[in-house]
Amino acid sequence: MSLFDTRVPAVLLRIDRNPFHHGTLGAVRSLGRAGVDVHVVADCDRSPVRASRYLSGLHTPPPPGASTADIVGVLRRVAARIARPAVLVPMDDASALAVGRTRLELSPWYLLPDLPATLPERVADKAELVGVCASLDIPHPETLVPDGPVEAARAASLLGLPLVAKWSRPWLVPPGGGLRSTVLVRSAREAGELYRRAEEAGSRLLLQAFLPPGPDRDWFFHGYADRFGTVRAGGPGRKTLARPRGAGLTAVGRWTPNPQVQALAERIAGELGYRGVFDLDFRRCGTTGRYHLLDFNPRPGAQFRLFTDTAGLDVVRALHLDLTDRPLPQGAPRPGRAFVVENYAPLSLLRPAPDGRELAWHAADDRAPGRALWTLWGRHVTTRLLHRLRRLHGLPRLRRGDGGPGSGGPVLARVVRQATAPADDRAGCSDRSDRPDDEKAGSL
Repeated sequence: MSLFDTRVPAVLLRIDRNPFHHGTLGAVRSLGRAGVDVHVVADCDRSPVRASRYLSGLHTPPPPGASTADIVGVLRRVAARIARPAVLVPMDDASALAVGRTRLELSPWYLLPDLPATLPERVADKAELVGVCASLDIPHPETLVPDGPVEAARAASLLGLPLVAKWSRPWLVPPGGGLRSTVLVRSAREAGELYRRAEEAGSRLLLQAFLPPGPDRDWFFHGYADRFGTVRAGGPGRKTLARPRGAGLTAVGRWTPNPQVQALAERIAGELGYRGVFDLDFRRCGTTGRYHLLDFNPRPGAQFRLFTDTAGLDVVRALHLDLTDRPLPQGAPRPGRAFVVENYAPLSLLRPAPDGRELAWHAADDRAPGRALWTLWGRHVTTRLLHRLRRLHGLPRLRRGDGGPGSGGPVLARVVRQATAPADDRAGCSDRSDRPDDEKAGSL
């Protein structure tokens, strides 16, 4: 007999137009293998996800820039087609915020955690997160929010250079405009110029003290807070390889016991009264040894499948079980288990993995997405290179449909990342001295 109530399907919602979001495939496989019908509301036309044998249905997502009412309308139409209540799983921040705001409207058709409507927005907004950390006495990089270009330049002098500049609501940053959600600023003038683009970015500019990356400094925690607030499933992980190198998105991660990170994550979720799946990013300060919370994502992280315990439980399965009133199995952690995103870290596949390894795209029981990846990824990379060459020569960007050979115009994955720090800046937390690297990649 299945642990799952397989009469209740799952609907994965992703507004971000990223064809290479491997977390979506992870959720499709995780629930599909459990016998749950999985429907995806996302742009998967040129994504390996659409090839998965575990995908029950693919539905047209809301258009870019859709209002909350439009998103609710799409979800209602999907619910009408499915014709039975479903567990709704937002897979990106924009989806999580929209679902949080409209939980009561969606409740006749979807099962959702009992979460305060404004909480996802509080933790996902990076300016609000500063206040959340202060109220909980959680370490967070020193952050200033300037109210003009002159104040931005002055803040740069106060915080010291280099410093990190972030837009408080990165999901609003428009693609194709040259803006990144997070960049490293090297001069007061650069900080002032960046502030002048606030209207274009759609949210406030934050200037933040730079915590240099380094060995053993980048950590993440994935968890599921059940109806009683107890953190179930998931665990702490260490980023062993990132794209971009140093501290971008997790290309290779490893399940690594860390009582400090575990305790911090559980305290944060508990004191906020959080319910549902969450993904936290931490950076350890090289001088003080304290773990600073950098991001709180109120939805599954792309590498959530790393934390699959001996009972087969992960955070997405925990969500479905809990919302359908099924008990969660008691499994043991699997420390040392690795997660590899093959298109970002292909050479990692040559290294032994004695404690087990899961690949983002390739799976023995679902081979089609892995085969589709390399064709689609090759076209994507070719198109990006063509764009860069045309930019160098002052030529206009390629139009959609003018991509790589025979591509039919592949969608460019929207990658937002931090710039690198100067190579001669070496130190711990306060003297900005470690090897330069990107801080955070956003949507891939």
